[in-house]
Amino acid sequence: MALTKMSLVEKICDEVGMTKKESMAAVESLFEIMKSELASGKPVLISGFGKWTVKSKRARLGRNPQTGERMTIDARSVLTFHGSNVLKEAVNSGD
Repeated sequence: MALTKMSLVEKICDEVGMTKKESMAAVESLFEIMKSELASGKPVLISGFGKWTVKSKRARLGRNPQTGERMTIDARSVLTFHGSNVLKEAVNSGD
């Protein structure tokens, strides 16, 4: 089962002792801050967890896989995440 926003809120309630309303506000605030920073092109680094960055991809030629027709793929921004070594070790050790 995936970790959802609601299950994250419930875990914060249980572990920190905040009410659900306070926990939801904290989670929403964190996500809004992260979105805002990423939207402005700034990386988000959480030590011991990982780093999110926005990278720009330039326009390029591609092909429609169904028809084989050549087409231009528009320039776009992509979000990347690189986990820290601490996170990678925790995932690989099963913690």
